[in-house]
Amino acid sequence: MNQNKLELNDGMLADLFHQLALLMHSGIRLDDALMLLSDEEEDKAFSEMLQNTAACLEVGTPFYQALEETELFPSHVTGLLQMSEYAGRTQEALEALSADYENKDRLRRSLTRAFAYPSVLLLMMMVVIAVLLIKVFPIFNEVYASLGGSLTGIAALLLKIGDFFGQALPYIGIFLALVLIFILVVQLLPSLSQCITNVVKKLFGDRGVMRKINNAYFARAFAMAFASGLPTEEGLRLASTLLQDRPYALARCEKALKAVDAGTDLVPALKDAELLTPAACRLLSVGLLAGNADTAMDNIASRMTADAEEALEGTVAKIEPFMVLITSLMVGAILLSVMLPLTDIMNTIG
Repeated sequence: MNQNKLELNDGMLADLFHQLALLMHSGIRLDDALMLLSDEEEDKAFSEMLQNTAACLEVGTPFYQALEETELFPSHVTGLLQMSEYAGRTQEALEALSADYENKDRLRRSLTRAFAYPSVLLLMMMVVIAVLLIKVFPIFNEVYASLGGSLTGIAALLLKIGDFFGQALPYIGIFLALVLIFILVVQLLPSLSQCITNVVKKLFGDRGVMRKINNAYFARAFAMAFASGLPTEEGLRLASTLLQDRPYALARCEKALKAVDAGTDLVPALKDAELLTPAACRLLSVGLLAGNADTAMDNIASRMTADAEEALEGTVAKIEPFMVLITSLMVGAILLSVMLPLTDIMNTIG
């Protein structure tokens, strides 16, 4: 049953799984929980999907299979729910999925803000420079002409650049309008936004901030597996399915899985694959010894997510003053290229 008009984003999935987990914790059956959510849902397509899923459960269809039939949920979601149903830990799996998608949504928004704000700042500074070249420079040129001189050197070159941009201004306006429309379309189409995000991930690879973000995704996926009661190897395989759009992190996850399959202990395998920091590995080791690996891994995932967000914010904090400095120097150089010759002329006249 394909819900053509419905597309679930990370925020919607996080809310859905969280609400289902809360209702299950209250002793309400899944089919009844889905109907309750359907009655409260304002989106007709979403409400219809919940009703259809509840109807499948009422006739004995397993929950994971009912979700598969909607063709709206990723394979790792239905796979995790299938394994958790067999283990009798569906509620724990729903809670883990909710935490996973909530962190995904927060990281995605942080990444969007990290690129959006510097871009807007750069655009504003470019507008200031364009106004100087197109509007201010011709005035200075007229002043020079009235004094019997003319702009030379860099100032003359900048005047020509300003003339060119002045003539091309209508086309630049059309281009900026198209860029704005494209940004709005990206915001309205999560699938297109995801494609652009994937391109950014590939361009920046697996270094610095992107490595921390990749590791945070892995940690959350692995914590979700622990919370659902999956064995170690199954948990690593689940994590690898969540990293399909992150090839560098996926390669390191598969490296750890091969090491575990070959007989290496879990913690050393994760450390050698550089998926967890030494401090995180020590915490996980203690959790495994104490029998609280799920709690330890959830704590690790939360710390790594916070660390990734701080690293992202720190990078943005470094970019902003650098961009302001560069554009300020450009504006200053433009003004000096005009003012210094004008000062010489005024001194000569005086």
